[in-house]
Amino acid sequence: MERDREIQRMKLEKLKTVASMEACYQGFDPVAYLHYNYTPPRADFERRSSIVPWKLSCLHKAFTEDDIRGDILVDVGSGPTLYQVMSGCERFDRVILSDFLEVNRRELQSWLQEGKSSIDWTAYFKYVCELEGRSSSAWAEKATRLRSVVSDVLPVDVHQSFPLSPEFLPPSGADCLVSSFCLESVSHDLLSFNHALGHISSLLKKGGYLLLIGALGESFYMGAPGLYIPVVPLDESQVCASLKASGYELLQLCIYHLPPDMKVGVDDVTGVFFAKAKKT
Repeated sequence: MERDREIQRMKLEKLKTVASMEACYQGFDPVAYLHYNYTPPRADFERRSSIVPWKLSCLHKAFTEDDIRGDILVDVGSGPTLYQVMSGCERFDRVILSDFLEVNRRELQSWLQEGKSSIDWTAYFKYVCELEGRSSSAWAEKATRLRSVVSDVLPVDVHQSFPLSPEFLPPSGADCLVSSFCLESVSHDLLSFNHALGHISSLLKKGGYLLLIGALGESFYMGAPGLYIPVVPLDESQVCASLKASGYELLQLCIYHLPPDMKVGVDDVTGVFFAKAKKT
């Protein structure tokens, strides 16, 4: 009886902490977030050492070096951004975008359906085209390709054992998952982060790939003017241990250390990791 009560108490505490994280995000502003993180200096395409070109290069190499391709690519926690599927859209027949917040899903749908966005993604498309050995003038063709393969923009909750509605995936799961700056920024501690990583693994088929991008040493980021959202501060060893515990073989781990001019005051991140892993 006492053990049952303790289990129930722990469940209630978890609900409280998850609810507090959800409450933080009610004031999230996609426009402000995009301005903070996806304009220069962090998105300076004349400088390959800028953080956004680095992320795009990591994603491009991951898909091409291991020839990662298949039927379904799922982006877990897309936020209001598209860059994380610009390489993958060429290699999968179907791309699913997802986010917990309706405001972010609306931002994505606006670009997909009307070509309208709070940020101009043209430079991003051009840069990825160049990484692929194509002329930057092919950017419009790539944008059309992305629109054609995105089948859904879905609600997602990484704190649920199966974060997406199961009707959108085959029983075996997706061929590949991408997730960028999601899990650590919606979890209240390392245990919660590990649970979330395990939950998204339920979406991936055995032998499928996970491409995970996240923050290192970050305790907060700004989701809107004056809105400081707590983040689980991770280090490299924790990332490796979490992936192993969730049933992944780590194939590659790349680290980006933020130079002083990339520390623009909207977070306290010290670095970014890119992990390529395979579900065993």
